[in-house]
Amino acid sequence: MGNASDPQLLVAALAGIATVVLTIVWAKFHPLFGLISGTAVLAAVALVPPADALDSFVAGLGSTFGSVGLLIALGAMLGKLLADSGGANRIVDTIVDRVGPRTLPWAMALIAAIIGLPMFFEIGVVILVPIVVLVARRTHSSLMLVGIPALAGLSVLHGLVPPHPGPITAIDFLGADLGYTLIFGLIVAVPTLVVAGPLFGRVADRWVPVHADAVASDGHAIHGADEGDGTSGESGGAAAERQRSGDGGSEEDEAAAVRAAAGATRQPTFALAILSIVLPVLLMLIRAVGELTLSEGSGTRTFLDFIGEPSFALFIGVLVAMVAVGKTSGMNRGQINASLGAGLPGVASIMLIVAAGGGFKQVLSDSGVADVIGELAKGSGINVLLLGWLVAVGIRLATGSATVATVTAAGIVAPLGAGLDAQHLALLVLAIGAGSLFFSHVNDAGFWLVKEYFGLTVWQTIKSWSVMETVISVVALLLVLVLGAIV
Repeated sequence: MGNASDPQLLVAALAGIATVVLTIVWAKFHPLFGLISGTAVLAAVALVPPADALDSFVAGLGSTFGSVGLLIALGAMLGKLLADSGGANRIVDTIVDRVGPRTLPWAMALIAAIIGLPMFFEIGVVILVPIVVLVARRTHSSLMLVGIPALAGLSVLHGLVPPHPGPITAIDFLGADLGYTLIFGLIVAVPTLVVAGPLFGRVADRWVPVHADAVASDGHAIHGADEGDGTSGESGGAAAERQRSGDGGSEEDEAAAVRAAAGATRQPTFALAILSIVLPVLLMLIRAVGELTLSEGSGTRTFLDFIGEPSFALFIGVLVAMVAVGKTSGMNRGQINASLGAGLPGVASIMLIVAAGGGFKQVLSDSGVADVIGELAKGSGINVLLLGWLVAVGIRLATGSATVATVTAAGIVAPLGAGLDAQHLALLVLAIGAGSLFFSHVNDAGFWLVKEYFGLTVWQTIKSWSVMETVISVVALLLVLVLGAIV
């Protein structure tokens, strides 16, 4: 597109990435504007004509929005319906009531992993943390022993397992196979969750000995705060004091109030709630098995490919959930539709960020920058999986956004995927996803979300949440490298 030399293209890439980081971190722009600004700087330094740059950006934005945006919307709708109908609470109550104190951390990790399948991290935190506090109080358990496994379950699913937007976007950018990515993602996710959840929870409990009675249970601390900097709103300790004074309601009352507001008069059964969550993933797994066992072009293979397509699988999941947890909870058609629609505003920002990342990636590719980076990476001798992880780590540390880290890193290392087989391409997706979770700190909204909900200090949040995220990132990378050496 432009006439820039290879060194100038490298300078363009660095200038574009630096612009994204500075506009988000220093200028406090929304990531959407940061990515647009970074794309403009990239194109200008790479000598790409403005009209060509705009066409390339719009093409990448539209392509990414078309392939990923629908998944994000359907996932948000499913998660909202599960919350409003009481399906999520039914799963929690059923599992917690059947375990003892010693297995409780493992149960919380399982609950978070199940609920985390259709929900975005922030939504999962809002739903799960009040439940975590309630469980800790019921069982007189340490907050870290119960909370860290739950947070780990949400985070691992968010970074490694489709249909979450990060892995799905990386799959789209790299042209990876969904089936391999899903299978390898689950293989990596399970041991990573064990290490970063129940096992690390014991360490975090020694470092941050916090009891549930010292933490607000009604969420007012975070709902009144600015999630961007955590400097305003009621603190966890203050909310807890108000709770003890009798001004706050119990978690059970809150859950009942949410259901009543949505029109639900009873909780759906455990089996139907589980079915609504795991059905899309099961359809995608069936497709993956079909790809490995059936000949291409056969009628059965074609059918399985269709029903296992992520967009269609999630669509089926939402339709089933409308009956399985919507109707059975007493909600009428209008109330179900209202619940589904209420899930969309909260993910509009995520959809636009991911789409803008697609535009940035397309300009990287069309300008020739991606090819130059790819050639340099090939000649560096660095393992491509490790390289993908390192790029994502750098962007994650700089911007604080796992989504921005994933979409930007996937765009940068995309040329390296051309020489990889299907298995290693799927592992590259997971390596990037693992890197995008590395060391969440003060520039990450999730950091403040956890800090305020658990009533922690900044240093306590670093010793628990930030270290947990790093454990997830490193353990997942090691497992990806092991798989890369085997397959």
